[in-house]
Formats: sequence, structure tokens, C-alpha cells
Amino acid sequence: MSKSQCGSDPQPVTARETEGVFCNEFDVSDADIDVNGHVNNVVYVQWMQDVAVKHADAFHVSATGDGTGTWVARSHQIQYLKPAFVGERVRARTWIGEVSRVRARRRYQFVRIPDGAVLAKGESDWVYVSTETGRPRAIPDEIRAAFIVVPDDPT
Repeated sequence: MSKSQCGSDPQPVTARETEGVFCNEFDVSDADIDVNGHVNNVVYVQWMQDVAVKHADAFHVSATGDGTGTWVARSHQIQYLKPAFVGERVRARTWIGEVSRVRARRRYQFVRIPDGAVLAKGESDWVYVSTETGRPRAIPDEIRAAFIVVPDDPT
């Protein structure tokens, strides 16, 4: 199982030990910055996808599905709270907040590490679909079992 660092604990912990919350840290790059001098809004959507894929990889569950099914985004919602700038260290946190037969709602939080400021919060509604038909299908048990559902914001 891949390891990740979550919270202020200096020791890496497995994603499951964080009670369903997966974290990934990275630096804001020049490519993330828009004409206003801060991280572009669209970059947050990319970060959401990136940390979701890493969360799936941590449990050896393909973010693209099981070969007969795959995840597609139904919607993304983001609340931008503070700007982020080039060179800043960011901690992305993600967790599964709700799961139904064919859908999973994934939540996200982006925190600037030096001062703990919450930069943005968001969520995505993901639907599991058949790769053959493109229609929604049941989330396989092995994918469902890989994640802990965290119904409330763990912050």
C-alpha cells in the first residue's frame, strides 16, 4: 500500500490509517499561475483529479475502473477561499463522503502548509459506467471495499 502524509504528523501513514482521508503534498508551479498572478481556477479541478487517482492507486484500485467499468465525472463544485501562489507548498486532502450503487461523492480540501490556510474546498460526483455501453453500472465490491466512507468533513 502506498504511503501518504496527512495532517501535521511528520511520520508517513498509510491512507487507511488516516480513517479514510488521503493526503498528497506538492508545490505550486509556474504553469499553475494565471494572468492574475495566482493559481488558475481550472488547476484546482486538475488537482482534484490528480489526488483522486493517487488515492485509488494507494489501494491498488485503478482510478479508471476494473476493465469492464470506469469512472466519469458528473459534476464538480469548488469553493475558492484564498489565493495560492507559485512556490507555495499545498496539501490536498480527499475522502469519499457518500457511495450509492453507481455513484461516489468525493470531497477535497486544499491547504497551504506553512500557515494552514484553507485555499479551497470542493466535491465531485463520480458515476461508475460500463466501458461497453457507457451506461451506469454497479460499483464492483472490490472497489467499494477499498475505501472508507467519511460522511462528515473530517477537518
